[in-house]
Amino acid sequence: MRTKKSIINAIVATLASAVGMVLGFITQKVFLECLGLEYSGANGLFTNIMSMLSIVELGIGSAIVYNLYKPIAEDNKDQIISLMYFYRKCYRILAAVIFVLGLIVLPFVPLFVGENSIQESMYLLYFLALIDTVFSYLLSYKRSILMANQENYIVNLVHMGYLIFMNLFEIGLLFITKNYILYLVSRIIFRVLENLIITLIANKKYPYINSKNYEKLSKEIQTDIFTKVKGLFFHKIGGFIVGSTSYIVISTIRGLKDAGIYNNYYLIFNSISILLSQIFYSIVSSVGNLLVNEDEEKSYVVYEKLTLFNFWIYALCSVGLFAVLQPFITWWIGEKYLLPVYAVIWLAVYFYVQGMRKTINLFKEAAGIFYEDRRIPVLESIINLVCAIICVHFFGIAGVFMAGVISSLLLFLYSYPKYVYTKLFKRKYMDFILEQLKLFVIMMVMLGATYGLTSLVSVGNPLLQFIVNGIFVLIVVNLIFWILFRKTDEYNYFKWLLSSFFKKKKKS
Repeated sequence: MRTKKSIINAIVATLASAVGMVLGFITQKVFLECLGLEYSGANGLFTNIMSMLSIVELGIGSAIVYNLYKPIAEDNKDQIISLMYFYRKCYRILAAVIFVLGLIVLPFVPLFVGENSIQESMYLLYFLALIDTVFSYLLSYKRSILMANQENYIVNLVHMGYLIFMNLFEIGLLFITKNYILYLVSRIIFRVLENLIITLIANKKYPYINSKNYEKLSKEIQTDIFTKVKGLFFHKIGGFIVGSTSYIVISTIRGLKDAGIYNNYYLIFNSISILLSQIFYSIVSSVGNLLVNEDEEKSYVVYEKLTLFNFWIYALCSVGLFAVLQPFITWWIGEKYLLPVYAVIWLAVYFYVQGMRKTINLFKEAAGIFYEDRRIPVLESIINLVCAIICVHFFGIAGVFMAGVISSLLLFLYSYPKYVYTKLFKRKYMDFILEQLKLFVIMMVMLGATYGLTSLVSVGNPLLQFIVNGIFVLIVVNLIFWILFRKTDEYNYFKWLLSSFFKKKKKS
């Protein structure tokens, strides 16, 4: 049942993210044509400031979902109801806090944008972006019951519908009005509609969560939640600084135009990251169930299988990004938006390093390991910020990706093996390091081989070059992967799983 739900969740999540990615690219192209590079830079800047304000969420959502696994498994409806009401109260408070903090930041917005030719009031544009963020916390808490029940596919189906209608509406709106204010207002409206639909679905599937008779959470559960929240607070800070301050550094040091160029690459980077993350995030509840019901040996076997799958996905996509990004950008929005090749190499390596966190982080989150390593994300973020400021000064936008690779080594070389790998699986620290080092070397061999082939073939047309390079990536990466891993138990497990899936489809 876990495997079946994981596959369904992963398929729907991937489809929703793919639809969002394609529509996002189209909308970004229309956005650039209708409003220009500075508006794109401002839009990205506001998004990153909102990420900063969202730190106050403290990871309460993750802590609540984790605490829902056990009462759902035991069908303890009273405890589920108590957790849901606690969650609702927390999110209402958070919405109010974020709104107040956003108003405090409001006077300082001009400091981040610098010189620009945008006509609308920056204060008004920022305020609308703030309202959109605040509304994302209202009526959204009930999706947690669906996620904890391994029904992420429902949330993702609604999100896919939201993305389709919102992006199509925004494309039409931009062409007709070329008005950024109306663009921001439309995002608020669609955000409210998405949360409302998910709430109605949760109410229908689990009507008992609307019961007015609920008890206060036990002191033990509250202590567990707040302990995890304390740990998640540091992870939130670290995640923001690593993921969002880079944009602010570029905007402040290099200006909105460079920030706009970075935003185009970041859109691709982030879209693919979200798409792939959905695959892993869709099975976090299944892993939580696994850790509750199985021993460490069984958990380790599953971890090894997921690690190989993780590597295949991110090696393929990292090498793919390096090979197809430049021709894609040229075809999509034009040569004037290209970064230097060395910057794209660093982006590909950074994408891989970030991506290879997925499996170990999946087990970390499912096991509720948030407090033990709470200081690590802060240290990582400080290293990232300092390196970003220095590297952006000397290497431009490429410095952001360099800084990300350098700071990520802290997690790979220290945090994950110490707090997750050795704790959950009772394995040696160096086993994890050597495994990750081996996989990284293989990925770099794949990248080098692909670079050699794509350098030999130039077709002149960017769209055709994109297709040709993509074919080379598929051949090289999969061939090397097959040669090196075809005899492993993990490879043969997924081969069996895939063949079984298609056999069932054929019979039906």
